Amino acid sequence: MKQEACELCALPGGEVIYRDDNYRIVLVDDARYPGFCRVIWNEHVREMTDLSTADRAILIAAVWQVEEAVREVMQPHKMNVASLGNMVPHVHWHVIPRYEDDAHFPDPIWAQVRRTTPSAALGRRTMLVPRLREALLERFEQSLL
Repeated sequence: MKQEACELCALPGGEVIYRDDNYRIVLVDDARYPGFCRVIWNEHVREMTDLSTADRAILIAAVWQVEEAVREVMQPHKMNVASLGNMVPHVHWHVIPRYEDDAHFPDPIWAQVRRTTPSAALGRRTMLVPRLREALLERFEQSLL
């Protein structure tokens, strides 16, 4: 059931790469963090424990598949994987590749900016995003076979 005030019920939450009946995988438009993905449960649910055990397993398996694809393609120093949602009470997971030269490292990406990431590094990472799209589609379309 859609909630009128819920951003993730009203909008896709990013560029939809894959969607099934349960969840969608989106690329987030964040120029400082190429490869930042979200896995969003389609139905309006506030917390992971509001999902059935079977649905939790489906969602977390998707999160791990996204993390693996992001790691493989983007080659980050570290991954941030978190279910945060104080502002948007709709179950979703953030999958964020992190680098020692990124704007916030080692802090969360919502913290105060520490530095400007070198444009050459951002350019290299941005060039990997089409391959990440392909890798995500390969993984999730394979699961349908």
